[in-house]
Formats: sequence, structure tokens, C-alpha cells
Amino acid sequence: MNKFRSILTSSSGLNALSSVIAVLVGLLAGFIILLISNPSNAVAGFVTVLTGGFSDMFNVGMVLYYATPIIMTGLSVGFAMKTGLFNIGASGQFTFGMYASILAAIHLSFLPDLLRCFVALLSGMLAGAIWGSLPGILKALRNVHEVISCIMMNYIGMYVVNYLIGVTGVYDQLRNMTTRVPTSANLPSLGLGEVFSTATSQGSVRNSSVGSGIIIAVIICILLYIVLEKTKFGYELKSCGFNKDAAKYAGINENKGIILSMTIAGGLAGLGGALLALAGAGRGIAVVDVLAGEGFHGIPIALLGLSNPIGIIFSGTLVAYLTQSGFLLQMHGYAPEVIDIIVAVIIYFSALALLLKGVIQYLLKNKKAAATDTVDNSEEDLKDDSAGDASFEDDSEPGSFESSKGGDI
Repeated sequence: MNKFRSILTSSSGLNALSSVIAVLVGLLAGFIILLISNPSNAVAGFVTVLTGGFSDMFNVGMVLYYATPIIMTGLSVGFAMKTGLFNIGASGQFTFGMYASILAAIHLSFLPDLLRCFVALLSGMLAGAIWGSLPGILKALRNVHEVISCIMMNYIGMYVVNYLIGVTGVYDQLRNMTTRVPTSANLPSLGLGEVFSTATSQGSVRNSSVGSGIIIAVIICILLYIVLEKTKFGYELKSCGFNKDAAKYAGINENKGIILSMTIAGGLAGLGGALLALAGAGRGIAVVDVLAGEGFHGIPIALLGLSNPIGIIFSGTLVAYLTQSGFLLQMHGYAPEVIDIIVAVIIYFSALALLLKGVIQYLLKNKKAAATDTVDNSEEDLKDDSAGDASFEDDSEPGSFESSKGGDI
């Protein structure tokens, strides 16, 4: 019991417990919404939310497909948080990275297929890094808060990309979005689409859209964890985030750290856009005045994963799982808007993970203090009893001594 309590009260234990409670509270709120909107199918719909993503191999593959870009945007936001910055500009960085990768994949047709795919990925990451570095430069040199500049860069990036799509030869007028990436320039699927597939009632096979992008995302999460926790470079970046003045006193260039942090964060978000564009599912950028939702999904994913790169893998997969399960809710008569509300409520409550962590820590601390006081009081009572027994023995011995002495006299 004591071992379990020590694990629970540790930092990692509190992190995991607070995230689990946040998810459970979000699921409960989703069930209440289902009851209000359609009580007769609420239980069946809720079961679908819990199990739909694992109902067959196709749905599992789609969960991994949806998880790939949001893991990268969550990693972008989480990395910035680790260094003391709030990268709310992942949406603009994601859009720029997606556009740059599509542009490279379409116009670099003279390159060999595998090299063209690699250059397209690199282009997306570089474009996101450049767009992310601008708020970092403003923060480091002019002390402009990154939240304000990132919000501005989101909208600037959206409108700039919408303009560039029309003038760089990648616009499909019939679909009002970017031209499809050539199949030869897409990421190799490694046969994952066939592995995560399901046979239909008509006898055909339905392949999922998952490819090697999910493997790349997981590898990058692991590498970034090693960089942050095991290297001098990661320590310096985190030091600038924890205390800029202390980092400066220790000889660390805090302005360089801020710019590098936002640049790396932007590159991660841009790579997420590139992985989505080159996944082979035909996804492109629609020329509409709407910010990319994948960038904003990265914020609750980073909060739910508590900015830990390994935790972000699981939180991103969880959000993707709930999204895919939500699509299946329409079979129970729920409107698509209900699905969006449920996912939004779950994401909203997941953002309370940090608050729940503080509450749990406070309750456990008080309980531990009460237990300590009880033990201390018991020890004091025991000491008092022992002191009383000793006093009795001391009093009896002199008394007998005096009595014997008096008898002799």
C-alpha cells in the first residue's frame, strides 16, 4: 500500500492520474450530451464512442492516420511549453509546411521519387521552422509576447498561403483547393494500408489511409524526448524556459534559446503538415478563410500529454481515436454537429489536466499530513506512557530506600 501511494504521489504518477481523470470527466460530459440530444440511443452511442475506433482493422488504421499530424502539432506546442513558451501559432506553421511540401512534390518532378518525397518533407519542415522563428525573433529582440505574435502569424499565414496557391501553379479550380500530390511523390505506405484493412459485405477490401507517417511521428517523439532529457542542448533550452535570468547568469544565451525553441516548434508543426499532405489520401489545402484545425488540436494534446513527448504520442492517439469513433455515431441517428461537440468537450476537459494535478497533489498532501500527525501523536502518547512508568519506578525506589534507611535508624 505504501509503495502504491509513493508511486501515486510521485510527479509522474500525478501526471498520469490527472490526465486519466480529465479524460473520464470529458467522457462523462459527452454521455450527458448524448442523453440530452437523443436519450433512446445514448447508451449505444456512448458504447460506440468507447469501442468504435477498435471495432475493426480499418478503423484502427484510420485512428493512426488521424493521429499522425496532430501528434506533430501537439509535439510542437509541448516542446515550446517545455522551454517556457506558448506556441499557439502551430496552425499557421502547419499550413505553411503543408503548402511547401505540396509545392515541392508537384514541381520537382525531375527528381527521383524517393528523393522528391524526402525534399518535400524537408521543405515542409523548413517552411514551418521559418514561420515559427518570426514570433521567436520578436520575443527575443523586442519582448513581444509570443501568444500575440503567433495569433497574428496564424491569420497572416492562412491568407498568404491562400494567395500563393493561386499564383504558384498548384491550384485545382474544380475542387477549390491544392492539386493532388502525384502518387510517386507520396510517402511509402510500407503495406500498412493493406494490414489495417477490412473486408466489406460486397467482398471487396477497404484499405485505411495509414502509412509510414505514423512511424516517422513516433520516432521524432522519441528522439525529441532524448534531446530534452539527456542532452546539454535540451537542458539549456529548458533552463531558458524555467528561469531566463538564471540561465543568463549561468552563461546561457537566452535570446538564442528562445529563437531556437520557436524555430524547432515551427519545424515540427510544418513537418506535421507535410506528413498529412504526402500521406497518399489526397488531402490538400482548401482555399477558404479557415485556420487549420490540426494546429489547434495540438494545444489540448500537449496539455493532456503534459508536454512530455512520449505522453503526447498517447494523447494524440486518444484524440484521434475519439474522432474516428465519433464518425460512427451517425449510425445511431446523431447529427455530425453532436460529434463535434462531444470531441470538443473532451478536449476542453483534457485541458484541465494541469488543474486536476494540482488538486490531487493538494488532497494527497493533506491526507499525508494528517496521517503524519496521527503517527506523531501516537508516538508522543507512547513517550508519555513510558515517562510515566519510568517516574513510577524512580519514585518507588527512593521511597523504599528511605524507608529502609529509616528502619535502620
